[in-house]
Amino acid sequence: MTTLVWFKRDLRMHDHAPLAAAAQAGPAVGLYVIEPAWLASPECDARHVAFVLGGLALLRARLAAKGLPLLVEHGPMTEVLERLRQRLGVVRLFSHEETGPGWTYDRDRAVATWCRAQGVMWQEWPQTGVVRRLRSRTGWAARWAARMNAAECAEPRGFTAPRLDLPELPMLAHLGLAPTRVPLPESGEDAALATLDDFLQRRGGRYRRELSSPLGAATGCSRLSAHLAFGMVSMRRVHQATEARIAALQAEGDDASRRFAHALRGFAGRLRWHCHFMQKLEDEPEIEWRNFSRACDGLREPVFDRMRFDAWCQGQTGYPMVDACMRSLVATGWLNFRMRAMLVSFAAYHLWLHWRQPGLHLARQFLDFEAGIHWSQMQMQSGTTGINTLRIYSPTKQARDHDPQGVFIRRWVPELARLPLPFLAEPWTAPPEVQRAAACVIGRDYPAPIVDATQAVAQAKDRLYGLRRQPEARAEADAIQSRHGSRKSGLPPTTKRARTRRARSPGDLQRDLFADEALS
Repeated sequence: MTTLVWFKRDLRMHDHAPLAAAAQAGPAVGLYVIEPAWLASPECDARHVAFVLGGLALLRARLAAKGLPLLVEHGPMTEVLERLRQRLGVVRLFSHEETGPGWTYDRDRAVATWCRAQGVMWQEWPQTGVVRRLRSRTGWAARWAARMNAAECAEPRGFTAPRLDLPELPMLAHLGLAPTRVPLPESGEDAALATLDDFLQRRGGRYRRELSSPLGAATGCSRLSAHLAFGMVSMRRVHQATEARIAALQAEGDDASRRFAHALRGFAGRLRWHCHFMQKLEDEPEIEWRNFSRACDGLREPVFDRMRFDAWCQGQTGYPMVDACMRSLVATGWLNFRMRAMLVSFAAYHLWLHWRQPGLHLARQFLDFEAGIHWSQMQMQSGTTGINTLRIYSPTKQARDHDPQGVFIRRWVPELARLPLPFLAEPWTAPPEVQRAAACVIGRDYPAPIVDATQAVAQAKDRLYGLRRQPEARAEADAIQSRHGSRKSGLPPTTKRARTRRARSPGDLQRDLFADEALS
């Protein structure tokens, strides 16, 4: 009789409760399944699969050294389980809970049905701060802290396991995927822990001042988001290591150490917000497809402007900061939090696009795609939660504030490389002779603005604020705040500005976080 340890988004050995339990349960086998439903899902990209395969290679070797074989199968989950039940006499299935896209909910329901029919015991453990079947958000942060401060699960010493022949890991081509051209970071638990250590010991002191910069954030942020998204390091390990480093810096007592600790305290807060947003999808899976606020139904849906959407996806909107950010993201798989928020804001307010299709495009580009954070943030930045302040980013202001020398724009929009800096954020304002001298004639070498920003934003505000003033929308907002808002959860505001608004606008306490924002 065999226990299967089902690896999903938890590709590590340390602080892995199902793995630790299996080591005490008798013969065991590890299992990872590359599911056709994942490969066919609209948010999946070859970059995600390649990153996972890299992590699986290391995990398989590490598990083998402990005596546990790791099977990597390709097929529908229940079909794989049935084959292994007949082959190995599987009686137990151990795994972590998962808060993921709709296909994972459907898959888990099918697995539960199969387990009941076959008499297989399926036991799940939480691995983040997300609480299954949560009745109320009141006190959620205290529950998060209790879970994250609990002792980590020790790495098992060894396993008993049947002898199995393990085929080589599949290549992308074997799975019907084209090679990815995105440069991927090193994958696996060792790389995740090295990244964490490098951030806490060296890079983290720049965190607060570089978080918003599309240039500085590449090294000033933690860069743990992809590792956390695929569970190559546990949230508990990151939390406890961060708190230990803050305590050590504070004990040193000098000014430099205190500044470093202050920077890391900002990061520590975002670990809580990371799970807060995942909890929203756990509590209401439908937000992947439909508006938080049903009062917003029909607001953007009737017409989908394919020309505007394609220009946004291709970095051809005529707004240099928007285009530079999109091109950078497509090429690298990563972008800092403020620029992610700006991309969505531009799609939602300037282009008046419904959040679903832009969200799918971004999901494929983000190596750190985390469904719970992603869809909550797509709606927050699009104004469809019903409880959050409308955050409309000016691409021109973002360029001048966060790329004042034009380094980022010139790197990713080379058409503008020779344009003088005063015109770089708004190239259409450059006189014709300046455009010709820079070999960048607007409308020929680089697009004219796809919309008039002032008019587009004014129209968006009129529509959304008008909608929010309706009694039905206001009543619905109260219910949404009660179910998903942060105040009753116990989460503290993370900025002085948020603290000053707390009494009068609870929804404003929601933060502008995407996957790496919760981890940056």
